[in-house]
Amino acid sequence: MPTPDSKKNSSSTFIRGAAILGAAAILVKVLGAFFRIPLGNIIGDKGMSYYQGAYAYYIMLLTASTAGIPTAIAKIVSERLAKGNERGAMSIVRVSNVLMLVIGAASALLLFIFAPWITEANENYGSLMSMRALAPALFFVSMMAVYRGYFQGRQMMEPFAISQVIEQLFRVVGGLGLAIVFLQSGFEFAAAGATFGATTGAVIGFAAVYYMYRKFVKTSGIDFNQGTGEHESFWKVLGEILMIAIPITIGASVMPIMGLFDASIVIVRLKEIGFSGADAESLYGQLSGFAQSIVNLPQVITAAVQISIVPAIANLKTLGDNKGLTHNVETGMRLAMIIGLPAAAGISLLAEPIIRLLYFNQPDVWVTTGKILAVYGWGIIFLSLYQITTGIIQGFGKPVLPAIFLMAGAVFKLVLNYTLVSIPSLNVLGAAIATVTAFAVAAILNVVYIMTRKEINLNISKVFTRPIIDTVVMGLVVVASYALFTMFLPGRLATVASILLGGFVYLIMLFVTETITDEDMDMMPGGTKLKKLGAKLRIRKDGRS
Repeated sequence: MPTPDSKKNSSSTFIRGAAILGAAAILVKVLGAFFRIPLGNIIGDKGMSYYQGAYAYYIMLLTASTAGIPTAIAKIVSERLAKGNERGAMSIVRVSNVLMLVIGAASALLLFIFAPWITEANENYGSLMSMRALAPALFFVSMMAVYRGYFQGRQMMEPFAISQVIEQLFRVVGGLGLAIVFLQSGFEFAAAGATFGATTGAVIGFAAVYYMYRKFVKTSGIDFNQGTGEHESFWKVLGEILMIAIPITIGASVMPIMGLFDASIVIVRLKEIGFSGADAESLYGQLSGFAQSIVNLPQVITAAVQISIVPAIANLKTLGDNKGLTHNVETGMRLAMIIGLPAAAGISLLAEPIIRLLYFNQPDVWVTTGKILAVYGWGIIFLSLYQITTGIIQGFGKPVLPAIFLMAGAVFKLVLNYTLVSIPSLNVLGAAIATVTAFAVAAILNVVYIMTRKEINLNISKVFTRPIIDTVVMGLVVVASYALFTMFLPGRLATVASILLGGFVYLIMLFVTETITDEDMDMMPGGTKLKKLGAKLRIRKDGRS
């Protein structure tokens, strides 16, 4: 039976967990920005075309190899530990090591061997060396997944976070350093050097998490031979892992496949309507390398919420606490809108100024990439909503549904990519429109499913209306302030000032409309300070002192 505090405790757990995971992810993303943005300025749009053309296939294989494994390991380890079965938890690590050794080696060999065929099929010949430089990373990231999943199952997130940061740090330093070193040899070599940074980071990241695992085993004082129940065979444990991992992996593989639609269709279709090979590669690089990297930024927060909300929903569903379920579903979806709406509006409304700010060394791409981002940016709303509602549906025990819904979106993406990119007036904008449409289809289907569940009764105003009002006000301020600031400030400084002012206005509006409640702030790390801020500003009816 649900306890009176079950709703509050569950919500507190997932919000705090999301905040901690989000903080680590933001640090990784900041390091990534120190990689992607300078890299674009170093190797240009042509080099980015080679880099991104290789990375799309790397991400597809990486997702197929590792997407479901850490979650499966974490879930099973947690179940074993709940029963005091340390021996059973360690058996998961041993079996997973064998599994990922095979999968990691196979995926690395596949990418290395078939790289020439892939680049020829896509007519992106310059990405060959980049693909082969990425291949070893597949092996080491696969092995890392085992130990990250084990620590996650023990609810020890520090090793997970530390290994992520170390991996990213060495990826950035190694990738940029090698890109600079090889730039004199040509863009193909520079892009390959940049991609080899991922291999460098994976090797060091794996070494770090394995060291922390060995240290934990030696110094924790835990009897890892303690166990309950019968000894489980290798094949039984393997089957248990795969039963959980495969559905998750299928769902996670759809997103990179959508990226492959761009990699395999955009350049070819642009050439068919009269663009030269160099111009087609440049436009693809602007779409996938410049615009997409900005659109992906808010995902670090929504992905953290998604990870954290799954066990919260599953716990309340087990307890039969429908009131708590509704509360957590509302909170998760509200967070999706609070994060996704302002990010989409701000990025789309200030698309070209943002491109000018970030890619200051690439004036040739400012206008076109700005147009791409102005369309692409609106997809952030639907992507944020899709990610978090996927976590909710997985918590309900229906992990296959979000995958099916995203596949439906992917069908739209494939058809629209092929048709819209071939329209001369749209060209590469067609691919951006196709991606936004795909995310919209998947997100709407997720939301419709959640709203049809009998135990859920959403407050539409709290989830959708209030965040929309907050964002509209912010958007008006951003547009007006940018027009004003450009009259007396340099363009880049005007952009930064408009973004900061818009963020401040949005924060105030969250309090004014009570989109964020005192209860929300009580659950956040540092939430007490936000409550005090609201009281000082006298902008909350229940926050005045």
